[in-house]
Amino acid sequence: MRISIIGAGPGGLTCARILQKHGIGVTVYDRDAHSAARDQGGTLDLHADDGQIALREAGLLDEFFRQARPEGQEMRALEPETGRLLSHHEPAKDELFRPEIDRGQLRELLLGSLEPGTVRWGRALEEVGGPDDGPRRLRFTDGTTVETDLVVGADGASSRVRPAVSAAVPQYTGVGFLEAWFHDVENAHPELSALVGQGSAVAADGERALFAQRNSGGHIRVYAIQQRPVDWLTGVSDTAAIRARLLDIFAGWAPSMLRMITDNDGPYVDRPLFALPVPHIWAHSPTVTLLGDAAHLMPPLGVGANLAMLDACELALALAGSATIDDAVRAYEATMLPRSTETARALENGAKGLLERHDTEDLARLQQ
Repeated sequence: MRISIIGAGPGGLTCARILQKHGIGVTVYDRDAHSAARDQGGTLDLHADDGQIALREAGLLDEFFRQARPEGQEMRALEPETGRLLSHHEPAKDELFRPEIDRGQLRELLLGSLEPGTVRWGRALEEVGGPDDGPRRLRFTDGTTVETDLVVGADGASSRVRPAVSAAVPQYTGVGFLEAWFHDVENAHPELSALVGQGSAVAADGERALFAQRNSGGHIRVYAIQQRPVDWLTGVSDTAAIRARLLDIFAGWAPSMLRMITDNDGPYVDRPLFALPVPHIWAHSPTVTLLGDAAHLMPPLGVGANLAMLDACELALALAGSATIDDAVRAYEATMLPRSTETARALENGAKGLLERHDTEDLARLQQ
């Protein structure tokens, strides 16, 4: 089998690792020039009932626990107007249901488990060609082509593989995040560090929300969340002007909360939230399939990486245990598509739900 995975994120790399464990050759293509070419994003929690299942099948669960942060499961709900603690979840000493790990650390863990040369960096896919019954032809932006028997689209929200099986495109949810970074928080931002604790802290008033999340290495990322047009920052690019707009939007919030807007290190990053239609299904192809956000892009409520890795695990095991690629893809999609549809329906309005006042139990349910 000539298997080509597009995208070296958690899903694509997990699939490659499990395939190689079963003696199946695979090549991963990624548009990044190298593994450290860009920031991989903040921290994520890997759940015992999906992400950790995939890591166990990959033979990497013990190493994951060595690097993970169980204390990151702490969650605080704060009152916007005062900064007062409304509710607090402190994880038990042996609680390992959803420990946190930085996305970059998870990627390096997976990359280090692969055979040398598995990932081909600097290969941005242009399109998938060739007949539906194969072989498929991958054309990259550098003009090179590759012939393959199966294309696995693990290339996220803006997948270039998806058009080979589906005309669906992600739609804006009406909610956007504005990300801010804080570094060396124990020394440079001690008040924020104390406010957030070892995990996450959230405050919301029904229209606006601030969500802060501790990362490893003394870093915190904060997300200012609101309903707004996708192009709300058109013509506004400098940090001071964006900060002034945010302070106007969050007027009336406690000074301790507004530090999340005024004291950040470096520029803001605009992250409008998109989602695929629900349900997102497609006519079966024996030579192309999708996993993770390429298949079922949803609001970022703690399920994305977990579902991508579970998808990857199930696809790899199907390929290892089936007589043909076609049989494997059918078996995989028969499980993945209903599961992702059910989850997507449950989270369809989840992005707007982040703006509602919650206690920590509400937030935990929302992220499950």
